[in-house]
Amino acid sequence: MTIKPTRTLEPDRLAERVLNLFASLNMCVLATSDPDGAPHATPVRYFSRDFTLVFTALGSSPKIRNLRADPRISAGVFAPLAGPESSRGAQLFGTARVLAPGDPGFDEHWAIVSPRIDEAERASFLADPSRCVLGVISPDRIVYTDHWLKRDGYAPRQTLKLS
Repeated sequence: MTIKPTRTLEPDRLAERVLNLFASLNMCVLATSDPDGAPHATPVRYFSRDFTLVFTALGSSPKIRNLRADPRISAGVFAPLAGPESSRGAQLFGTARVLAPGDPGFDEHWAIVSPRIDEAERASFLADPSRCVLGVISPDRIVYTDHWLKRDGYAPRQTLKLS
């Protein structure tokens, strides 16, 4: 009989692992709900600061229309799978805000994005601010999965509550 590890990581060690994952990757799948309640999942490039993920989008995109109607989200950040025991990723549950240039908080979050994109992309984004917005993902809960944790007797799924 195989014994499944059940130990939980200390909150600061778990937080460090989640932040390392966010910093080492830049793509997630963002899930929203359309006005009829149907799921809508789309890949987005993100920029992170602490547990906040920020992405750029056209203000008319389906994901932004959905977020304006219902800010609840789920997002998945995951590392490439190299084998069955290499699964590592995070599921985020919470809300997302949509910020347009001039909105309170836009400049603070634009400062996360702007240094990490090239000049052509930055100029294109700012050329027509009425079309472009920022999405700011603020999770209240993150479920982190790392199958390598089993080697040290920890459960491969760990939950970090942020609120």
